[in-house]
Amino acid sequence: MMPSQKMSQTFLFALMMLIVWGSFAAFAERLPGNEPNPEAVQEVLSGKRTVANAAWWGFDKEDATEYLQAAISSGACKVVVPYMGDDWVVTPIKLVSKQEIVFEPGVVVRAKKGEFKGTGDSMFTASGASDITLRGYGATLRMNKQDYMTSDYAKGEWRMVLDIVSCRRVKILGLNLESSGGDGIYLGVNGRDQPYCEDVVVRDVTCNDNYRQGISVISAVNLLIDNCVLANTGGTPPGAGIDLEPNHAGEKLVNCVIRNTIMENNEGAGMLVYLKNLSRESDPVSVRFETCYVRSGQDVGIGVGAVKDDGPQGLIEFNNCTIEKTANGGIFVYDKSADNARVRFENCRWKNVGLGDGERERLRAPLTVALIRPTLTQKLGGIDFIDCYVYDEKDRPALVAGGRQFGVYDLKGRITVRNPRGATFRLPDEQIGVDLEVIEANL
Repeated sequence: MMPSQKMSQTFLFALMMLIVWGSFAAFAERLPGNEPNPEAVQEVLSGKRTVANAAWWGFDKEDATEYLQAAISSGACKVVVPYMGDDWVVTPIKLVSKQEIVFEPGVVVRAKKGEFKGTGDSMFTASGASDITLRGYGATLRMNKQDYMTSDYAKGEWRMVLDIVSCRRVKILGLNLESSGGDGIYLGVNGRDQPYCEDVVVRDVTCNDNYRQGISVISAVNLLIDNCVLANTGGTPPGAGIDLEPNHAGEKLVNCVIRNTIMENNEGAGMLVYLKNLSRESDPVSVRFETCYVRSGQDVGIGVGAVKDDGPQGLIEFNNCTIEKTANGGIFVYDKSADNARVRFENCRWKNVGLGDGERERLRAPLTVALIRPTLTQKLGGIDFIDCYVYDEKDRPALVAGGRQFGVYDLKGRITVRNPRGATFRLPDEQIGVDLEVIEANL
C-alpha cells in the first residue's frame, strides 16, 4: 500500500472517530430516557410501569423538588434518580412505603440554600412506613450544615439527612450522607405508630460532617449497621459517631448490631450508649458492637452511661473492637448499676488513648469506670473485660474505677497491659465481687 493511501485511510479513520465522538458527546449530554416523558408518567400512574425515572417528571437545576417528590409519590415500585450533570436541589421530601429509590453513581441530592428553616426540616423523612430501600453507591445526599449554624436559622439539632421514624423493613445502602443540621440518620418514633423502627439495615454508608451524630438510634428492634464510616461529627453535643439513646421507657434497643464500622475524628464519643430514660419495665437491651474501629476522636472512644438502679436488664457488648489516638480515654463507663444491663468488652484493644491534657480522670486513664451521680445508682459495676489489651506509654493506671466514697462491684476479667512504665490499676477500697486479672506484657 502506498504511503498516500495509508495517510488517506488514517485521515478517514480519524474523521470517523471525530464524528462518532461528536455524536457520543451530544448523546451523553442528554441521555435518552432522562428527559420529560408525559406518556411514561401516565403509564407509571396507571400501574402499567412499575419502574420510573424521576427525570420523566422533569428536572430543574435550581429546584427539582416537585419532580422528585412526584416520582416518589407516583406509586412506582422502583424510582431511579439519574445523573443529570447538575445536582438535584430539593426542599424536604417525604418517602412512601413499598418502594426502592436508586440514586445513580455521581448523583448529588442537595438541600436548597435558604430553605429548611424549620428546626425539624429533614431532607428525606419516612414516618410510619414500611418496605423502603434507599440505594446509592457513589451517590451523595448533602445538606448545608454551616448555614444552619448561623443567626439566619432557629437553633435546632433535628435537621436530618434521613429521618426514619416508626418504620419497618428499611434498607439504606451505599449512600454518602453529609453536612446535616442534625444526624446523618435518625431512627426514632413518631408518637403515633409503633414505638420503634424494626428490621432496619444500614450498609456501606458514610455519614460525614453531620451536626449532632453520624447516626442516632432512639428506638430499634432488629437493627444491623454494617461496613459504615461515621466521621467528622461536630457542632452540638453529643457529637458522637453513633449514639444509642432512647427518649422514653417504652422505647427499645433490641437486637441492635453494629459491625465492621469506623468512627473517626468525631467531637464526641465514637460509640455511645446512654440509657437514662429506660426503666426496669423496659425491654432488656441487646446491643452488640463487633469489629469496630475508633480513631482520632476528640472525646472518648466508647461511652456507656446512666444504666440506673431502676434501669433495664440486658447486655451491651463490644467484641473485637480497636480504639486508638483519642483525645480522652478509651472507655468511659459511668453511673452504671452493677445489678442491671451488663457491659462486656471481649478481645478489645486500646492503643495510645487519652492523649489530651486536662484534669478529669477520663483524660488520664485508658479505661475509666466512674460514679458521678449517686441519684442514678450507688452500686457501680457489672462489667466484664475478657482478654482485653491496653497499649500505653504514659505513667498512669491502665484502669481507674470508683467514685468519691463509693466502691465498685462485680468487675471481672483479664486485661493485658503493655506499658514500659508498668501495669497498674486504681480501684477503691470497697470492692465486692471484683475478680480482675492484670497481666503485664513483656516489652
